[in-house]
Amino acid sequence: MGRNNFDGDKKASGRGSGTFKKTSGARGNSPSHKGNNSSLGKSGSEDSSPNARLKPSGSNKKGYRKTVNRDTFGAGSQAKGPQLATKTPAKPAKKGDDNSIRLNRYISNSGVCSRREADIFIAAGSVKVNGKAVVEMGYKVALSDVVSFDGVVLNPEKRAYILLNKPKDFDSSATDASQPKSALGLVANATKSKIKPVGRLDKSASGLLLFTNDGELQTKLTKPKNGFRKIYHATLSKSLKADDLEKVRKGIVLEDGPVRVHEISNIEGSPATEVGIEILSAKNNIIKRLFDHLGYELIKLDRVVYAGLTKKDLPRGQWRTLTEQEIINLKMIQ
Repeated sequence: MGRNNFDGDKKASGRGSGTFKKTSGARGNSPSHKGNNSSLGKSGSEDSSPNARLKPSGSNKKGYRKTVNRDTFGAGSQAKGPQLATKTPAKPAKKGDDNSIRLNRYISNSGVCSRREADIFIAAGSVKVNGKAVVEMGYKVALSDVVSFDGVVLNPEKRAYILLNKPKDFDSSATDASQPKSALGLVANATKSKIKPVGRLDKSASGLLLFTNDGELQTKLTKPKNGFRKIYHATLSKSLKADDLEKVRKGIVLEDGPVRVHEISNIEGSPATEVGIEILSAKNNIIKRLFDHLGYELIKLDRVVYAGLTKKDLPRGQWRTLTEQEIINLKMIQ
């Protein structure tokens, strides 16, 4: 078929001679069937009749379908092009440190309150980080940051309360758990928190020793206003005289002040060299100094009761975690 088949001697759109028709199912131009040129008008454009084919969806002005390079969306592709939108975090971390934690969790770990209550205190401006008030929810802090609540510096570690039945010859003052004969080494696997003993128990003594990272409780138990109950089983170099027993009951005054003894007595069924003594004083090495003052050598000392805690079901050299009720009872001590 020649070029003159079109009205007005106008060439049809397409390449070279011949009859071409744009269809929705082809890319670019493709040859049409003979005798089908009635669908084109004088200008060579598509007819507006109902039988005319519509332009494909997404086609450009010339009727060619738009194409997109699939590599644009390929994984790891470096090609420029449309990129999928990424959601930015609502609360970006304050620090990139892996050791950073949310402020409300930091406060909760310190034992002040729950996380939900901590959010309320944060919003109220009661919490400061490195001296500056923080009211942002989701704020993150590092363990090296100084966080204070109502002026009190907090400890982010989870509170731990460990009771040890210390054997004789173990040092309660040693700060290195790897040191031989260290009392701290006996509770090294009890918790990941950095705990330390409350007060001291002489190396030659045995019995109950409390470990915790609760600084407030440590201060309360080492410097109590009214004292608290501690009972010892003491073995002396000789039998305790009745007169000396009465002197202790009435009160002994040492170089650093009076010794507050609540009760002292011989132990039923035991030799006269063994006595039970209940004392309220928090002074170090007080039992040994008390009997030295009276002319007795302390051979053996075992602490059997400490602030209401006992050795029941706790063998020598073993430890246990305090119950919730025991912790409450300790915090009630004034």
